[in-house]
Amino acid sequence: MKIGTLKEIKNHEYRVGLTPNAASAYISAGHSVIVEKGAGEGCGYSDDQYAAIGAKILPKAEDVWKDAEMIIKVKEPLESEYSLLQENQILYTYLHLAPDRPQVEALIKSKCIAIAYETIRDRKGQLPCLKPMSQIAGRLAIQVGAKYLEKQMGGRGVLLSGVPGVPHAEIVVLGAGAVGSSAVKIAVGMGAHVTVVDIDNDRLEYLEDIYGSQIATLYSTQENIDEILPKADLVIGAVLIPGSSAPKLIKNKHLPTMKKGSVIVDVAIDQGGCSEASRQTYHDNPVFIQDGVVNYCVGNMPGAVSYTSTNALGNTTLRYGLSIAKNGAEAALKNDPGLLEGLNVYKGKVTYEGVAVAHNLAYTPAIDAIK
Repeated sequence: MKIGTLKEIKNHEYRVGLTPNAASAYISAGHSVIVEKGAGEGCGYSDDQYAAIGAKILPKAEDVWKDAEMIIKVKEPLESEYSLLQENQILYTYLHLAPDRPQVEALIKSKCIAIAYETIRDRKGQLPCLKPMSQIAGRLAIQVGAKYLEKQMGGRGVLLSGVPGVPHAEIVVLGAGAVGSSAVKIAVGMGAHVTVVDIDNDRLEYLEDIYGSQIATLYSTQENIDEILPKADLVIGAVLIPGSSAPKLIKNKHLPTMKKGSVIVDVAIDQGGCSEASRQTYHDNPVFIQDGVVNYCVGNMPGAVSYTSTNALGNTTLRYGLSIAKNGAEAALKNDPGLLEGLNVYKGKVTYEGVAVAHNLAYTPAIDAIK
């Protein structure tokens, strides 16, 4: 199979779909790899490194789209790329379709085969290709939250750890999954007081067993959220319904009740956000202030640490990609129920129920679509 990877065009996105090592794995398996010139520069990989392992370097993205049977990316195609999608072409990347109707329509129109990293499941029912980015985003969320709590950045002027005689910062983490637990790890390490909110008592119990009295846990109800948000210096939005829109736990009415200069980092923004106030921002202009609250809503947070993110992503996506390349999309999907969960759009049909529901579109079960 002919595999292609591109330079990402999303604002301040520096990751790349294939590292030279991953490209080498495809070539060693008998496939060919084509790479857009400069695709890996954002995370430190030169064209010469790709060429040295046998990849072909093409000068234009359009050439890669035209020649490749499978496109391996990091982020979803943007509007300028919609017309480059080809019928029967395999698109293997993060899609995050629930909040993005135009992209859904473009994928349907193209009749491509769109496999989303974020909905692939492993044998344990977990999300292996989403997990590393969730871990990175969760850890970054505390880092950027601490930055925007600084006074010159618009925040309250609060140090997460406090100092003797001055209280620690109050951090609320909404969601105890991969993002939330990663945020908790860093927040506790930085000495903040942390409250974790979730509807899964098992997850809350797990975190309490690890951190004990260093954190507080709270079952997620609207009443509890109403009570905890006004106390927070920093709120991390870490809720996820795989493939579906994130629930709006933070209402517009909450912001006027919060401390002036407090910060919300809405990691769920790539699924529409868990705050009604959220709108997607970018690394070059990452925050906006509403009702005195600083809102950070960057949709590709891990792109800021592109080397770490690219390699972590490749560690999880490579084996599925190799299976697709070896067996063809249909056979690979039929052979692996977890990979089949990643099929979101197939030759004009929406095959992921959460996406169909989000956009009120007809839903065709993935297994029926590929028969």
